[in-house]
Amino acid sequence: MDKNTIIEMPAYKLSQVIHKKEASCVEVMNAYLDHIDKVNPRVHAIITLQERDNLISQAREKDNLLYQGKDCGWMHGFPQALKDMVATKGIRTTKGSPILKDWIPDADAVLAERMKAAGSIIIGKTNLPEWGYGSNSYNSLFDTVGNPYDAGKTAGGSSGGAACSVAMRMQPVADGGDSMGSLRNPAGWCNVYGFRPSFGSVPKPSVELFASCMSTDGSIGRNVADVALLYSTISGYHPGDPHSRDIDPRIQALTTENVHDKLQADVSGKKVAWLGDWGGHIPFEKGIMETCEDTLKTFPSFGVAVEPIKPFYDPEDLWENVWLPIRHYSICSLRGHYNDPEKRKLIKPEVIYECESGIDMSVQTLFDAFAKRSAYYVAMMSVFDKYDYIAVPTAQVWPFDKEIHWPKEIEGRKMKTYHNWMEVSIAATLGCNAAMSIPAGFSKEGLPTGMQLIAKPRTDFELLQFCKAYEAVNDFVGKYRPAELTK
Repeated sequence: MDKNTIIEMPAYKLSQVIHKKEASCVEVMNAYLDHIDKVNPRVHAIITLQERDNLISQAREKDNLLYQGKDCGWMHGFPQALKDMVATKGIRTTKGSPILKDWIPDADAVLAERMKAAGSIIIGKTNLPEWGYGSNSYNSLFDTVGNPYDAGKTAGGSSGGAACSVAMRMQPVADGGDSMGSLRNPAGWCNVYGFRPSFGSVPKPSVELFASCMSTDGSIGRNVADVALLYSTISGYHPGDPHSRDIDPRIQALTTENVHDKLQADVSGKKVAWLGDWGGHIPFEKGIMETCEDTLKTFPSFGVAVEPIKPFYDPEDLWENVWLPIRHYSICSLRGHYNDPEKRKLIKPEVIYECESGIDMSVQTLFDAFAKRSAYYVAMMSVFDKYDYIAVPTAQVWPFDKEIHWPKEIEGRKMKTYHNWMEVSIAATLGCNAAMSIPAGFSKEGLPTGMQLIAKPRTDFELLQFCKAYEAVNDFVGKYRPAELTK
């Protein structure tokens, strides 16, 4: 089969082709590795790429298993690069930090275990910002990730390499972590779909996770069906994570053959609350709001009403007295590195800021933050009494020069912190919601942006169905190929 045909296939179709033996796992591996060799030097999305001979050998083993009638799963033979935050047995995992530049884990993280169990072959890792902090994927170990539509611009972060690699056809689907839009923002800027599941859907045994209930893993794909299939692989109960729960039977039942039928749904009558800029509190670069609002005008075509709403919670209080204290608390897992003077020299300023901001924080401040978070949750849930989804832009600015670490101001309004320009992402995080970043349009310069659809917690399947209906009307992925693919 033609190599270009292979890499252009959606993941669900590629799986069918492999299982029908219309293309061998070796053919698929060679097609992707050749393409990675061609385009990755422009965008630096995939790092720690493993030796080709070893990967071809693994692909050959997958072929032999199929010929013996042994099927590993829907990802059988898929070349997959996991985010470099995810521990991978025998493969260097740096988390973008020079402190871990030589760390080779002796065990897989749960997410890696599950993707391997579904048949995937780990070819390497995807690039990210140091320790996953910040929404520009730069670190001192690897080159900065470039945007698929302009390699000189950022692809976002922290799952920048993941979103870019999918958009650039370097892997069929990708995992991504999300705390402060780390999966949603890159998806929006790379014109793909990025799904942050309800908290607890995807197990992630971790001291930091148990403490703050902020970060979760999710899936990235060029279509909703692929996103749903990867989600079905990584979700479900795990005894190492007390927040995890049994997989939704409707998610578990998804296969490459039935995924479109299962996700097909009549969403007419649904109502979307357009929260936009939170009543003018959140600044946006010119064109972002207008682009999203133009896309919202297509919703009535599939039977969905859109109404603007006012903020349901004081956004200033949410940022200053809820988000920041909990965020500072969450980084305590890195305090050991900070307390070591030699290691501290190797930590980037943004992480230093987080560590130092929490040193003198009182227990009372933290308690108050969690209490206010509970009040925020109650207020947010009241919105869902009337509306099915809340919509906001995915990012507050267009993709910017990747050499700029973060925007210092937006339309004349100075940013208070290194992540204040991503404030629009915290609503779903603090509410433990399911949220999907959907492609929403382009700037006059041809740069993409996205829009978040936020659902009630534990309505992941319904959100996937809604996004499938959206995709049928707004095929931004199919219509606008990355400019860097054609160079």
